[in-house]
Amino acid sequence: MRVGCPKEIKNHEYRVGLTPGAVREYVAHGHDVLIETGAGAGIGADDNAYRAAGAVIAKTAEEVFAKSDMIVKVKEPQPVEWIQLREGQILYTYLHLAPDPEQTKGLIESGVTAVAYETVTDERGGLPLLAPMSEVAGRLAIQAGATALQKANGGRGVLLGGVPGVLPGKVAIIGGGVVGLNAAKMAVGLGAEVTIIDRSIPRLRQLDDIFNGRVRTRYSTVEALEEECFAADVVVGAVLIPGAAAPKLVSREMLTGMKKGSVLVDVAID
Repeated sequence: MRVGCPKEIKNHEYRVGLTPGAVREYVAHGHDVLIETGAGAGIGADDNAYRAAGAVIAKTAEEVFAKSDMIVKVKEPQPVEWIQLREGQILYTYLHLAPDPEQTKGLIESGVTAVAYETVTDERGGLPLLAPMSEVAGRLAIQAGATALQKANGGRGVLLGGVPGVLPGKVAIIGGGVVGLNAAKMAVGLGAEVTIIDRSIPRLRQLDDIFNGRVRTRYSTVEALEEECFAADVVVGAVLIPGAAAPKLVSREMLTGMKKGSVLVDVAID
């Protein structure tokens, strides 16, 4: 099989579908690999690194789409990409179709067999391909929130970890899954006061055990969401419903009740 990897074209996407190491694996198993020139620039892998791994370098994305049996990407195909897909071809990437009906229609019309990373499940019902990105997103959410909280960036000027004699910042995390767990790890590591809100009592028990009481856990109700959002310096939205759009839990009315200069980080897992 010929595996193709085009350069990502979505704004601010620096990842690449195949690293040189992944190319070596495909080649070692008898497959041909076609990489668009410059595809690995965002990760510091130049064309020579891919050639050394056994790939052939294509001059254009059009060549990759036309000559490959399977396309491996990171982000969902953009309109200029999905019109190049065809019946009998495999697309392997993150898709997130629930909030994107136009992409869904385009893929159906192309006839391609599309496999979404975010819906691949393991024997325990977990999401092994989504989980690593969720871990990164959860940890980055606190980093982004702490940065936005700085006065110079329009925030309240609160240090999440506090200092001796000054209380730490408050972080409310909506959702106790992989994103929420990793956001809590980062926030706790910085010394913040952390509350995790979720609708699963068993999950809240797990989180309480994981953090040994270092975080507060709270069952999710409208009242609980309001109280925690109003009290927080940073609110992290970390709710995932596999295969569906995330629910809108923080209303505009709730936003008006949050402290001036507080920060809302809504994690969209891409």
